[in-house]
Amino acid sequence: MKISQKYFIILLFLFSYSFTQNDNLKLEQLISEGDYFAEKTFENEKALEKYLEALRISPKNYDLYWRISRCYVDIGEHLSANTTDEKNKQESMYKKSYLYADSAVKVNPKGSMGYVRRAIANGRIALFKGIWDNVSLVKQTKSDLDKAIELDPENATAYYVLGRTHSKVSEKSKIIRWPLGLGWANLDDAIKSYEKAISLRPDFIMYRLDAARAYIEAGDYKKAKEHLNVIGTLPTQDEDDDKFRKEAIEILTNLKDK
Repeated sequence: MKISQKYFIILLFLFSYSFTQNDNLKLEQLISEGDYFAEKTFENEKALEKYLEALRISPKNYDLYWRISRCYVDIGEHLSANTTDEKNKQESMYKKSYLYADSAVKVNPKGSMGYVRRAIANGRIALFKGIWDNVSLVKQTKSDLDKAIELDPENATAYYVLGRTHSKVSEKSKIIRWPLGLGWANLDDAIKSYEKAISLRPDFIMYRLDAARAYIEAGDYKKAKEHLNVIGTLPTQDEDDDKFRKEAIEILTNLKDK
């Protein structure tokens, strides 16, 4: 090999290494910025832009897929849904969320959060369309949550969403649900799931608010009040926390004689 060829190979290696390093730094920066917008300032559209840009650098990145799925749900939840066009746009957000969560599961079948985000997207679509007309989506939601917990028994989000699923499905009589394969849902398991989520993340307002609602449904007003009273002391970690605090105060006022 001639000397010039050796130098060429060395230069090519150095260039490739430098290019890869720059890409990695850019990727880390974009994810960090996306996380800041998603979790600190709650600017979901800006977070989505950062994550999508990062995905172009790393197109098989599991953590980006589930983060993008989260963004689409967060955006969809806060859209108006008064007209047909608005409802269609909201539904499209949830469907996009599902597609990215499904990609997360395919990229990393051992990743717990991919299943959680797919369960959340499916749950949103089912609620949007009506869960009793979309029983298969409810079953898929439950299956994904069970898998997420199996993969990561410390996944607080998975337990919380499982609690919500039990609560929502058990609103219908078990006699009606049983032939549909939804007889598993019950209020006791909803409460257990909420409490597990709270034990893993005790400072998250939404977990305690929904747990309190479940306790009220079960007639345990003392436990409901315990969670509701804590809510006022907790920091803001979700864009809807101010609304949740007001709801907690209203519920406590209604429970003052109970």
